[in-house]
Amino acid sequence: MDAVTQRVLEYLTEVEEAAEDVLTTKQQIVDLDKKRNRNREALNALKTAMSDSEKVKVCFGTMFIRFPKSKTREMIQKDQEQLDKEINDLRKGLKAKVNRLNEIQGRPEVRGYNLSPLSTDEIKAIDNLLKR
Repeated sequence: MDAVTQRVLEYLTEVEEAAEDVLTTKQQIVDLDKKRNRNREALNALKTAMSDSEKVKVCFGTMFIRFPKSKTREMIQKDQEQLDKEINDLRKGLKAKVNRLNEIQGRPEVRGYNLSPLSTDEIKAIDNLLKR
């Protein structure tokens, strides 16, 4: 192969790898979000009229184990927090990966893509300024 063909092939390989990385991250986010939704459904199901001292059946892999309702709720809530953290980390990383892909392809950076919401302190400060 000549030099031009080799450069084109390297460019296409680099773009394909970056695009595959973006798609993989998006799929991970979707999978974790599905798990988070199942956990939310389980938490809602635990809000039945049963007392907290009663035991519920929990599926661990291929086994069902009886656990106290309160312990089960705590486990699911901890899992929800961990899933939220993982999803947020993946979303932050996804922004960088998309920007890298756009950079490789020669596209301009997406405007407004790196925005983050105002914190509660910032909102309070704005409210105080507007009330004056």
